[in-house]
Amino acid sequence: MAKDFSASFTVKQSPQEVFDAVTNVRGWWSEEIDGGTAKLYDEFYYHYRDVHECWIKLIEVVPNSRIVWLVKDNHFNFTKDEQEWKGTKVVFDITPQNSNTTLQFTHVGLVPEYECYEICHEAWSNYIKHSLRNLIERGKGEPNPREGGFNGRIVEKWNLDKAKSA
Repeated sequence: MAKDFSASFTVKQSPQEVFDAVTNVRGWWSEEIDGGTAKLYDEFYYHYRDVHECWIKLIEVVPNSRIVWLVKDNHFNFTKDEQEWKGTKVVFDITPQNSNTTLQFTHVGLVPEYECYEICHEAWSNYIKHSLRNLIERGKGEPNPREGGFNGRIVEKWNLDKAKSA
């Protein structure tokens, strides 16, 4: 049975600090985000050049506890299957544990059978375990800038600029 991609970590910050960081998507994922990212039914658009673009809607927001995104539409320039990510859910569960807080990230529907899985696994691992965690713990994440940055390195590593022409 396929297993959804997930990652988790525990920090000393409060559930509210973790929640505030998660909803500050421009602070940890990408500066290339248009739209709202914090309130129920907010929708935002993310893209990196012509390599990846997606439209996301917040379908569940429980302050300091849970955020769920629905991927309404998605396009990768490097997959044959144009349905990848469409209709999947990205879940952030925030749980207090003594004086710490655990963040459990799960991209429900992102499974190893997906063509994009290796690339998406690497990208989400970086954005969740490093950038988001740094935003929570240090007050500064490492979001992808409008050009270059981590996405630029992923594009180069996986040769994604030439993916469709291959």
